[in-house]
Amino acid sequence: ELFKVAKNPDQILELGEKKLKNFIKTIGLYNSKAKNIILLSKLLKHRFNYKIPTKFENLIKLPGVGKKTASVYQNEILRKPKIAVDTHVFRVSNRIGLVNEKNTDKTQEELERTVPLKWKLKAHSLLIFHGRRICKSQKPNCKNCTIQTVCLFSNKHYS
Repeated sequence: ELFKVAKNPDQILELGEKKLKNFIKTIGLYNSKAKNIILLSKLLKHRFNYKIPTKFENLIKLPGVGKKTASVYQNEILRKPKIAVDTHVFRVSNRIGLVNEKNTDKTQEELERTVPLKWKLKAHSLLIFHGRRICKSQKPNCKNCTIQTVCLFSNKHYS
């Protein structure tokens, strides 16, 4: 519904934070997201001439945009090979032995360093789907896993 009334930063700013909240109140953390959307719209208008920046360093300076969001944007929209690391990607890539890291930033660095270029555009999505469907957080479905023979997870579940 929001995009029916606001399609650009000027229209978002015209709405204002209070009216914007009414459109997004069903999503989590809508108060801080509304604030960030207003700030983001101001920056896009005044600093970036209404264009979303393409450089990673500029993307992560935008309100509400972190490394994961910037990486997803670059990967999916700009088709730049990046691997965004969310909870699924972090858990799965460490569990199966692609990396051995303690945080998402290091996991992303290591995955981007080691995943072959031909897989980088799809790696994020493949790891997410594997984490949601097979390599679940509490009870991985190892018996139906297509990579079980190369997986390094030591506590495999076959029931």
